[in-house]
Amino acid sequence: MQHAPTRSGPVDGDGGIRQKRTDRPFLHVLADTSDKLSGVCSILEEKFTIAGERLDADSRLSQTPAAIVIRTELRDVDNIAAIKKRAGKLAKARKRIFLLEHASHVCISQAYALGATLVLPGTVSRTRLLAALADPADGPSASSGDASQPDDAVETAATAIASMFTAVTLGQPLDVDGTKEAGRQIADRITRHGLTEWLMTVRRHHEGTYQHCLLVTGVAIDFGLSLGVGRADLERLYSAAMFHDIGKAQIPLAILDKPGRLDAAERALIETHPAAGYEFLKGHDGISPEILDAVRHHHEYLDGSGYPDALCAERIGDIVRILTISDIFAALIEHRHYKPTMPRADAYNILCGMNGKLEKALVHSFKQVALTR
Repeated sequence: MQHAPTRSGPVDGDGGIRQKRTDRPFLHVLADTSDKLSGVCSILEEKFTIAGERLDADSRLSQTPAAIVIRTELRDVDNIAAIKKRAGKLAKARKRIFLLEHASHVCISQAYALGATLVLPGTVSRTRLLAALADPADGPSASSGDASQPDDAVETAATAIASMFTAVTLGQPLDVDGTKEAGRQIADRITRHGLTEWLMTVRRHHEGTYQHCLLVTGVAIDFGLSLGVGRADLERLYSAAMFHDIGKAQIPLAILDKPGRLDAAERALIETHPAAGYEFLKGHDGISPEILDAVRHHHEYLDGSGYPDALCAERIGDIVRILTISDIFAALIEHRHYKPTMPRADAYNILCGMNGKLEKALVHSFKQVALTR
């Protein structure tokens, strides 16, 4: 694509948008229609230098962009094929943001399989898109020699989680070993670089249910490391964390990511996910009884007020107790576009206030994970 000395204008005859060269960050925009291409470029043109192409045009981009933004319908096999043809060039960009109008688990999973580092489903929001491109890590961490590692670990884990959700949605066998391997990579990453870097990286690249699963896994791993659990127990813990919300694959994203309070029927549907996840996983080899127990019971409380089985203290295992604390904490500190991120100290204070529901000694031990590790 040529960069003529003109302001970005309408799509030209061969599916490209022309943009003058500036010192601003350079982005590449891809879309499956001219209207979508123009719409995304109009959002970005004030802050970035843009080269835009339609997916059905031949790729002529020679310069490596700081990020690639793709707006397309992933239920169309031709669009998927067109993106795959550009796979080599896409891989060179550190950020690959997919804007999906059809917010389904299958489409989100397909985006991650195509190399997405972030998926934003639903109506294109100027605020969310610009926030995703304004990466706070472009400073210190981007200049370190290990800059690609955090994103590689996140992408691997996100792809594994997306594949899990797709398997449930389509009734296909689950890649148990691949999911466990992704959990192991997260454990290695956190062992080397700590929890805070993991939380920041996940928040940059993911939203909604996928972000939550990645956060829970990271928090649970760091909690296990702080408690000094053995390698076998740590594997059970990170595997349970990776699998814990798999039952949500049967719940519409509109409910999972609803910004307001759930009504009674929606809440009842949400509360089916632990048992649904357990039922799906129990027929798979390589998933131990301890992992199954954690998936089914991670919303149980010591006072019997949890679900789905209203278990009381002595019937709730150690892995479940650790996972429940990690799950609640991650839910409190995760980033959603409709609410501010809660400070970790405030989230920990909420855990401390859940008297009778969580094991007090574990909550006390969790303090260093929440505040200082």
